[in-house]
Amino acid sequence: MAAKKAVSKEKAKTKTAKPKKETKPKKTVKAAPKAKKAEKAVAKKTAAKVVPVKKTAVKVEKKPKAPVKAVKKIVQPVEEVKAAPKPPRKINGYGKADLEHFRQIIIAKQNEILEQLQNLRDQMMDPTTGEYINENSPYSLHMAEQGTDAMEREKTFLYAQRENKFLGYLEDALKRIDAGTYGICIECIDEPKYLCDTCPLVPKARLEAVPHSQLCLPIKLKQEKKRHH
Repeated sequence: MAAKKAVSKEKAKTKTAKPKKETKPKKTVKAAPKAKKAEKAVAKKTAAKVVPVKKTAVKVEKKPKAPVKAVKKIVQPVEEVKAAPKPPRKINGYGKADLEHFRQIIIAKQNEILEQLQNLRDQMMDPTTGEYINENSPYSLHMAEQGTDAMEREKTFLYAQRENKFLGYLEDALKRIDAGTYGICIECIDEPKYLCDTCPLVPKARLEAVPHSQLCLPIKLKQEKKRHH
């Protein structure tokens, strides 16, 4: 009976006993902020101990600048740009056969003039003395004859002078034949005037009559008119 009472008492105790509250786990306080504060404090102490190194400024001596001389600007006059001369226009002159034809005409004319000049020399020479006749020649017996002889000699001398000049023109014409420029009108070579059918070439008929000519007949006539006016 005692045992039953003891069991009943224990049951009663268990019934009356309040259940114990569950203990929640305590929150762990983060130590990070404190650690950061400690680190900052240590950093301040170490910074206080560190002695700042003074920087010694090294002075670099600058070389004195050379005095700048005032340079005078030389203003040169602007030269006028001259237009480049135009290249000569290529003109097809007379062919080889025509040039050879004109050459033969010129040579024949030269021989004719040389023969005439020789005849004039013979007329002006005294056959007995081998010297040219002058006004003191015994062939001139009185004043009238002396005057006539002087005029004739002057005419002969002028004629001979003209023929010698003509020989020079013919020689130049032969040089133009060798150069291939013979028969080209010098007034129409750059700007043809078309005053004749063969412009800028001098017509063959004119070259055969006047082999040393460098002008076509219309141009020659124009020049003659200008001279007279």
